[in-house]
Amino acid sequence: MYQRILVPTDGSPVSESAVDAAIDFAQARGSTIVALGVAVPEPTFQSLEGAMAYDPGLQVEVLLEHAQTHVDAIAKRAQQAGVSCTPVTCSALDPAEAIVDTARQQHCDLIVMGSHGRRGLSRLLAGSVTQAVLANAPVPVMVLRPVAHEDGSQARQHTRPAGAT
Repeated sequence: MYQRILVPTDGSPVSESAVDAAIDFAQARGSTIVALGVAVPEPTFQSLEGAMAYDPGLQVEVLLEHAQTHVDAIAKRAQQAGVSCTPVTCSALDPAEAIVDTARQQHCDLIVMGSHGRRGLSRLLAGSVTQAVLANAPVPVMVLRPVAHEDGSQARQHTRPAGAT
């Protein structure tokens, strides 16, 4: 049913767990994966004196190199599991918008991503890339969240679906 699965990653343990799940899911269904790394430049406030030396293009370049290295590693992991993977990187101020746009551009029919599992006030204050993707995605979204252990830590390799749209 799902032929091209988009799996965005920021390198966090939660997103890495979603990558593992997406590879397993794709392997079981004969699907391919599109691994997406989004370079999100951090706003930098500098004094007028320091602003002359700051090069935002250099920051984006470094972030893109890091994202490329990361998605290339995911492609290698997928290949080892017998799953075809297309590594994609882009630069964007809004990662959710980049994820939605990439799903369209790459003709993906499912997005698999992790959620940090914030609840209540912290969820409202922090905002959520996952929530924005859920609201705007042109395809179903499978959201995986980490399983918490009794000691409060979160498992990297054990996730459970948080829901799909």
